[in-house]
Amino acid sequence: MSVHDPHAAWDRPAPGRPGARLNMPSWRWLAEAMWAIEHSFGRARADARPEEDTRVRIFVILTLFSFVFCCLALGAANAALLAPRGAAGAVHHPNAVSRADVVDRNGALLATNITHYGLYIDPREVWDRRAAAAQIKRALPRVSMAKLNKVLNGERRLIVLPGLTPQEKAAIHALALGGVTFEPEDRRVYPLGGSASHVLGLADTGGQGISGAELAFNADIRAAGEQGQDFPLSIDLRVQGVLENELAAAALQAQAKGAVGIIADVQTGEVLGMASWPTDQSLNRAVSAHYEMGSVFKTFTVAAGIDTGRADMETKFDASQAFMIGNRRITDFHATNQILTLEEVFLHSSNIGTSRLAVEMGPNVMRDYFTRFGLLDAAPIELHESAKPRRPRKWDDSTLASLSFGYGIMITPAQMSAAMGALTNGGRFIPLTLRKGGRPGVETRQVVSPETSTTLLDLLRRNVVRGSGGFAEAPGLRVGGKTGSANKLVNGRYDPTHAVGTFAAVFPADGPLNARRYSILVLIDEPGAYPRTGGYVAAPAVGRIADRIAPFLGVERRADQYRTATGEKVPLFAPIEEEGR
Repeated sequence: MSVHDPHAAWDRPAPGRPGARLNMPSWRWLAEAMWAIEHSFGRARADARPEEDTRVRIFVILTLFSFVFCCLALGAANAALLAPRGAAGAVHHPNAVSRADVVDRNGALLATNITHYGLYIDPREVWDRRAAAAQIKRALPRVSMAKLNKVLNGERRLIVLPGLTPQEKAAIHALALGGVTFEPEDRRVYPLGGSASHVLGLADTGGQGISGAELAFNADIRAAGEQGQDFPLSIDLRVQGVLENELAAAALQAQAKGAVGIIADVQTGEVLGMASWPTDQSLNRAVSAHYEMGSVFKTFTVAAGIDTGRADMETKFDASQAFMIGNRRITDFHATNQILTLEEVFLHSSNIGTSRLAVEMGPNVMRDYFTRFGLLDAAPIELHESAKPRRPRKWDDSTLASLSFGYGIMITPAQMSAAMGALTNGGRFIPLTLRKGGRPGVETRQVVSPETSTTLLDLLRRNVVRGSGGFAEAPGLRVGGKTGSANKLVNGRYDPTHAVGTFAAVFPADGPLNARRYSILVLIDEPGAYPRTGGYVAAPAVGRIADRIAPFLGVERRADQYRTATGEKVPLFAPIEEEGR
């Protein structure tokens, strides 16, 4: 072999070495193949067969193009069919974010991302700045001319307007203006508009949550987005819709300033619905607003008395005349002027009876049980907006009396909802949560004994059947609950024209302590229509809500010892006059 041969086979295996080519590096295989092709071209020319030379070259080109096309097709198929959700084309620009869709507990969409575009202009590449400004303004009327002219008269590339929709981008792009470019931005959108808006909160254009669940679960939502998964909340959109609808109806009927509603699973703490009315305000009243809630607090006072053994259902309290603490005179909204059993104190909503019980138990017992029920600390829900209560500074007899019927302490509706859950699930305090399935690793604490919880469930049910909560009845659903009414402090005086009406309920109130059970809280803030008491402005909404959401929650209608499945009264349990406090 000549040393001048340009195709010297210095890499070819020696003869007689079977399989030597199998060990040859890939680039050497390629060199061998190219050498063979070129050698075939040489033979074709040497044999004076140019057509053979052309056919070989065409064949090689077709083979190469086919190979490249197959590689591209396989890559596209892999990206489209096999790549995890969110991986293909997930983030190609620093302005794009990876944030998971937020869904309700059944997978219904609550929040998602839609690609918008930022409009950028480099004035150094614009031929006619005045004409460009006029054309852009016509195509995009919402752009600020001041901002547009500022950028066009500058010396460097700047953003003119973020958040262009694909349609707006296309309109500007069609102008074919020099120096005009676009950059993609993931924008958070909420397809249901105002529904559940106070719970969901907002995320900014940089992909960070700034309020509500978007902020509370910010890291988890981003992590789910990177994995191509949805992030589910505990909210049930069907329950949420009913709550918002009935809450708005009740508020409008009562001519109220505002309203709050919470529906929760008492066994897991999961919030199934949380609403704040009006919806066009940013304040989430459920976790951020404070209220003196009135007689719903009698539930906790009575529970403490029973749990400590200081009283039972037959213990008697003198409500025949006002209860005097120093110069302070405590009376009942509807005076009975008689001695009452503890059950009658609750059903008649007697301020005198619960005040006497609270003073008898003393400050240490009352403070201990209020702490157990979570009434002295912010509701431990994930929302950053959860506010601390406004607690009493001293715990003297006068304060104890006020606390016993819901004055002298201002709490959030979320605190009340969690406390009612603890009272009706066997006595375990379980923090409210917006995480589907409940908060992982949460430690519950025993607030009252299971026996006390059983007694209070029956007492709450009796209050709907015979007491102040009659308007909350829902046929066959065994609703139990307590009314609450309080006047607001205005200019240093409690003003009856500025009131709060509340109803705290649970259903079904019968069955084993570990049975499925749901709490409903409705609070009407400053009803303008009279009467303004919780039994009139809040209890009817609770009954309608229970009636509508029962099918979604699988609660069957049936009779209990007080009412038939269709709501008829058992004659033994005649109703007591509605007290409304």
